[in-house]
Amino acid sequence: MSENNQKKIAVIGGGSWATALVKLLCNSQTSVAWWMRNEEAITHIRQFKHNPKYLQSVEFDVNKLDLDSNLSNVIRSSDIIIMATPAAFLTKAFENVSKELFQNKIVFSAVKGIVPEINSIPADFIYTTFGNPYENIGIICGPCHAEEVAMERLSYLTIGCSTKSIAEDMANDLACRYIKTTVSDDLIGTEISAVLKNVYALAAGICSGLGYGDNFQAVLISNAIQEIERFIDVVSPVHRDTKSSAYLGDLLVTAYSNFSRNRTFGFMIGKGYSVKSAQLEMNMIAEGYYAAKCLTEMNKKYKVEMPILTAVYNILYECISPIMEIKILSDKLS
Repeated sequence: MSENNQKKIAVIGGGSWATALVKLLCNSQTSVAWWMRNEEAITHIRQFKHNPKYLQSVEFDVNKLDLDSNLSNVIRSSDIIIMATPAAFLTKAFENVSKELFQNKIVFSAVKGIVPEINSIPADFIYTTFGNPYENIGIICGPCHAEEVAMERLSYLTIGCSTKSIAEDMANDLACRYIKTTVSDDLIGTEISAVLKNVYALAAGICSGLGYGDNFQAVLISNAIQEIERFIDVVSPVHRDTKSSAYLGDLLVTAYSNFSRNRTFGFMIGKGYSVKSAQLEMNMIAEGYYAAKCLTEMNKKYKVEMPILTAVYNILYECISPIMEIKILSDKLS
């Protein structure tokens, strides 16, 4: 039994990944705080034991849930905070939360996106906004889709934190019969990789929508992991193995899975949808859309060669034809 079992854990967010994390934590915790903005969803869960919009097959023991739409109350009453809201909405969600509430808290990001207001990863947002030291900040990443957690299919999570004991405690709390966990001290690298893989999943979807086959996809993703390695090695030059699950595994599942919203979004773009029409039809956040712009801005500083990122950015933000842009990209891959 980990030390976290003596501490109150809160999950912030009402979407698929937040719902999956609450499901996992209910296996090990006697009580889990859960913030959702939507009061109707909270009422529905209390009455019917299901999230009305996401992972509806998951049934909760409502006696273990401390549901609240007041974010400050949830943070105040908890020791460990897991942020699982879309990165694009992170700043707005926490804009009225006092910095003092985060004192002495351990904070984990399960966001997997870039915070657009600061063009940086959630760990930096947590540090700069609330002052939590990096040694008390962690990340929860895949390879893992929320939908397969709901179905209790064997899945793997990587818990990253520079403080090994904090990572190990959270890993123990999330592990169960169908979830295996590993820990990593590469907070920056795993978090940036988790953001980049969404852009490359978008690229995979665009290429699939255009009719490119498995042979091309294999080359695309082989080059994508090389881009990830080049970029994170410049941003955070520490020893790491990008062939491990936290990097390559997370990229593969996001690029190839039918559950991947980023791949789905990209597929629609490849089929000729406009960005706005694809967003409206999906009714879910594809983090790779926002990440492509933010990472392109970040790379103006680092100047890493990233042709796949550039191609996705040109298609989404410069309105360049996907057919033409991927043709140009194909000549740069090997």
